[in-house]
Amino acid sequence: MTPPPARRRRAAANGAVPSHNLPRRGTVRRAQVITTYGVGSLIAVDHESFVVSGLDDADRSWNRDEAPIVHERRLERLLGVHHFRLPPASEDASRDGLRVRRFPSMHSCPECNELQPHRDFSPPAGRSVCGTCEVDLVPSRFVVACEAGHLDEFPYWQWVHRSSDRDATRIGKCGGKLRMRTSGRTSSLRSIVISCTCGQVPEVSMEGSFRRNALKDLRLTCRGARPWLGFSATDPAGCGLPLRTLQRGSSSVWQPVLKSALSIPPWSNGRADPLAEHWDALRHLESREHIEIYLKGAFKGACPVPLDEVMVLLDAEREEDPEGETAPTFDDRYRALRNKEYDSLRTGNDESEHSHDERFVCETPLGDPGVLRPLGITGPMLVKKLREVRAVKGFTRLVDAEATTEPKEMPLSQKPLAWLPAMEVQGEGVFLRLDGDRLAAWETTPTVVARVELMRAAHQRVLDQRADDPSKAVLSPATPRMVLLHTLAHVLINEWSLEAGYPAASLRERLYAADDMAGVLIYTATSDSAGSLGGLVAQGEPESLDRTTRSAIRRAEWCSSDPLCMEAEAAGSAGTNLAACHACVMLPETSCEHNNILLDRALLVGTPEDPVLGFFEPVLGS
Repeated sequence: MTPPPARRRRAAANGAVPSHNLPRRGTVRRAQVITTYGVGSLIAVDHESFVVSGLDDADRSWNRDEAPIVHERRLERLLGVHHFRLPPASEDASRDGLRVRRFPSMHSCPECNELQPHRDFSPPAGRSVCGTCEVDLVPSRFVVACEAGHLDEFPYWQWVHRSSDRDATRIGKCGGKLRMRTSGRTSSLRSIVISCTCGQVPEVSMEGSFRRNALKDLRLTCRGARPWLGFSATDPAGCGLPLRTLQRGSSSVWQPVLKSALSIPPWSNGRADPLAEHWDALRHLESREHIEIYLKGAFKGACPVPLDEVMVLLDAEREEDPEGETAPTFDDRYRALRNKEYDSLRTGNDESEHSHDERFVCETPLGDPGVLRPLGITGPMLVKKLREVRAVKGFTRLVDAEATTEPKEMPLSQKPLAWLPAMEVQGEGVFLRLDGDRLAAWETTPTVVARVELMRAAHQRVLDQRADDPSKAVLSPATPRMVLLHTLAHVLINEWSLEAGYPAASLRERLYAADDMAGVLIYTATSDSAGSLGGLVAQGEPESLDRTTRSAIRRAEWCSSDPLCMEAEAAGSAGTNLAACHACVMLPETSCEHNNILLDRALLVGTPEDPVLGFFEPVLGS
């Protein structure tokens, strides 16, 4: 989505002006800073293009009133930060905001066809026009990136001079100027023609520039450029990985690495926020007396949190420590965080037992849950209040952010920060579990195991290819239980978007799939008017849930792409899906935890040749 047109910065009511009198180039929503236009991404504003700058100066430029601090202790501990900050809200009177740098630097003039860095056009201050022709300049459509996350300009000079086998160190020393023109014959890359006025090389088209080895054939490798941290910023460790050509607006240019957590008791009432800077010290104190002495000193005798409550919070934090003697990995700690959420959702709490500040209210429905027993669904819970904090810890390019290993994540700043940008969602949801005995019998069926193994093997091949060391690649999470829960969540979201009037993009899944977990939470994923109207909670009553689930399962029996969809031996990205396509179970990517992979509706309803493959086959036969 292209942001609204740029608006001129107005002075604040008190006459304040932005730091360094920086011009405003456009506006984006807070949520977009986390999901779409975060640090290191490219953003188009009118006919100009920018890269969102790093966060090294954000402590000084982000006003606390416009970018407030928020806390979620469980997620802070996981990511190793002291707090989170909401991205700055953009208003006419805002003192500052998200900062950007012009990128790519290479521009072309549609009138004189010159192709050169933006500054060489001598544009008037604050404008992006050719100083000679006075027409709007066009940013380069092409950039290059590597799988480590670096980003750089497309090497036009080497591309046009490749036939002369020139040394890359002599860039721009041929005495000529680059030009770009469009033949207009087609809309393909063949019609984009690059030439040099030196006359020593023929003009060439951009055809073939997107081949995987196109730049490798020019003996070009990544130099580790990080323009979001400064135009001259390069990775101190270097790089040397192969470069890939990308369209400037491609989704592969930037993918955020997001981690989220639900606010659950005893952290969900906000009373622990004043202790945010002291948890590391408190965890090292063993006795109640030492903790009391520390709190008196830290808060000058008036700790805002009662000592008993502090002890309860410390006990809850230690309960979330991963078990085992070895040092826990990031995945171990994230798994422990999910386990605790699962316990809270399964157990629930009563709204009447808590204060108005409580941000997690999960209750047992009033209806008889026994009506869901034929479906194999148990333990439905109505999550009437829900708070989720999503933080961006880094980003990737070219590769799937959810499947990459941590070393391939690009940082948001040059120096380590004690905080990360985040957003919070206030909403509601429905939590349900699958019957453990019926699930255990189904997931050990040989035909089910063999079908899921096809997806798991395809997904593992992708992960192995993306890993620097295949022996240390991330293991695929695909299991019969996980794929079943994932597909069930998708069909329920699609059904509720039809029955309850929710846009599919305003709902989101949260899967709890492990040996000791088999649940799914579907909740409102936006903080706007669709966030907490109560309509989703009403769908969690047993009678409504039974009717909706049966309708969703029957709808999943048929797809407009059948029989091709159901009979496909591989579907989706690199064969990581089976019977799943955009006409049946796929969702908007913001609603899915796994980027629309590891889906198979045959595990819900079976196939014509093997109906018992489906977990819900008894329902279809009744």
